[in-house]
Parts: sequence; structure tokens; C-alpha cells
Amino acid sequence: MAAFKAIVIEKAEAGQKVGLTDFDEANLMGGDVTVRVEWSTLNYKDGLAITGKAPVVRRFPMIPGIDFAGTVESSTHPDWRAGDKVILNGWGCGETHLGAYGEKARVNGNWLVRLPPAISAREAMAIGTAGYTAMLAVMALERHGLTPMSGPVVVTGAAGGVGSVAVAILRQRGFQVTASTGRPAEADYLKKLGATEIIDRKDLAGPAKPLAKERFAGGIDVVGSTTLANVLSMTRYGGAVAACGLAGGMDLPTSVAPFILRSVSLLGIDSVMRPKADRQAAWQRLESDLDRGKLADMTTEIELASVIEAARNIVEGHVRGRIAVKIG
Repeated sequence: MAAFKAIVIEKAEAGQKVGLTDFDEANLMGGDVTVRVEWSTLNYKDGLAITGKAPVVRRFPMIPGIDFAGTVESSTHPDWRAGDKVILNGWGCGETHLGAYGEKARVNGNWLVRLPPAISAREAMAIGTAGYTAMLAVMALERHGLTPMSGPVVVTGAAGGVGSVAVAILRQRGFQVTASTGRPAEADYLKKLGATEIIDRKDLAGPAKPLAKERFAGGIDVVGSTTLANVLSMTRYGGAVAACGLAGGMDLPTSVAPFILRSVSLLGIDSVMRPKADRQAAWQRLESDLDRGKLADMTTEIELASVIEAARNIVEGHVRGRIAVKIG
């Protein structure tokens, strides 16, 4: 068995320590598919895992990284054979199962999705879990019945990974998009992605009224807490809000008023344990509904050795858009 480069998190007396090191392939966890990882990405959850700001990692040592794209090296799974191009998002990788920030990964073949023909491995990781989650949220709003004729849709945390992709997809689908951000300097960036209105996150901060003025037909929220409470109170009759993040907190200080007086729906979006059929549908939609030029505009690229520093930046709110990580 050969060693390969990987970022490894180890348990320490003061919490945890993390570094780029050699990892023995013999110590990979069980699985019926071994993948040569070519690209990964950096999500907010990855930042939390690496910095230890939240208890994301459940076993040690851990190779973090919840997403990868690469080529199957060996397989005993009936769906996969050597040479297949695959994507993985979630399933506990980087949390309970050794993850993506290494040159090799061994996983359950049922966790893998085939890389769409029109998407490169780099583009797939520019999208990553953040973009795949944004697509799931858009699909949920559309299933609820929202159309461009319904009215404006608000995206919170719009300059981040999920938010950036959500703005681009919604605009591509013809929606009027209101982008909420705490970084006013990113207004031009968000308008380039397709936002028609930029609002300060302060507009959605503070204690929420049971019902506020109806402003939005729906929303995609990555912040949680009082931000989500305010969005719910401002959602029009019969509208819906897709919740997929907790950057502002896990609490939800709201009332039942939006639900029982305006028939507003709160749609929960999980990406980690999503059934394979949903994953395939989301990636098919990403292949057709995400403008590649806008994806390129929101993406920066780093090497594996730069991930630890970038993780600190994303947790501190200094990262715009998406980061693709070149692994192999």
C-alpha cells in the first residue's frame, strides 16, 4: 500500500490539531469503491470541521472534506468500474468517514453519482455541496408552485457559496432575485450573477414581527435564527421558504403567524443523506440550469496545501462565492 498526501485532523488535549501529511492507504476505511480524487471544494461545514468551531468531526483521525470528484481506481460495486468519473457529496464524509482532502478515498459505491457529461470535475467541485444544495432548494420552491410570475425571491447570505449559486440559478430560471448580504462591497458581484435588488442583512436582523409587510414570494435561507424568522414574516400569502443553513444560529425565534395566517410553508433542505434519485435529478438540473460563465465568475482555485488557511477565512466570512480545490 502507498502513502498519499492528505489533510488530517487529530484529537489533541486542547481540542484538535490539523496538518497536511502523508496518509497510509492501508488506513482508509471500508468501502467497495476506491477513487483517485482529483478535485474537491471548500464549504462552510468544511471550515467548521478544520477550525474546530463546531463539532463536525465525529471520529479521529479524520481526513476532512465533504465533496470530491475523481476517477474510480478499483471497484467491487456493480454500478462502478475502473475509469468511471464520479462525484460524492456528503454521506458523512469528512465527519464520520474519511473524506475528500486526500489524493485517495474509499467509499460505499451507493454514495456516488456519475459525473454529468457536460460538467468537468473542476466545475463539479466549483458547484460542490453548496451548489447542489442551492439546486435542491430551487427545486423545492418550484415543487411548491413558485414561478417567476409569483414575485421576488430573497436569497440570504447571497455572497457565500450556496447564495451565489442560488442567485445564478434563480435568475437563469427567470426569477426576480433579492440578494441579502452583510457585505455591501459585493453588490456589483451579486448583480452580475443576476440579482435585481440588493438589501443589507440588517433589513432582516433583529426580533421578527409575527407578521411584517409582505415582500417576497419565497426565499432560500442559509442563515437561520432571526434572519429566517424575518424572512418568514415577510413572505407573501401561500409562499415558501427553503431553509438549508445555520450560519447565524440554529434557533428560530418566530411564531406560528406566518404559517396559519398566510399559509407560508417552511421547506427543510438536507443534502447530506439525500436519496440517490434526488441527487441525480439535482445534478441533471445543474447541468442545464447553471450558467457556466457565472459559475466561473464566482469560483477561485486553490491547492490542497492552502485549504487550512482558506477554512479559517470561510468561517470568518471572508470568502466570496465558491472555491475549487485541486487535489491530484
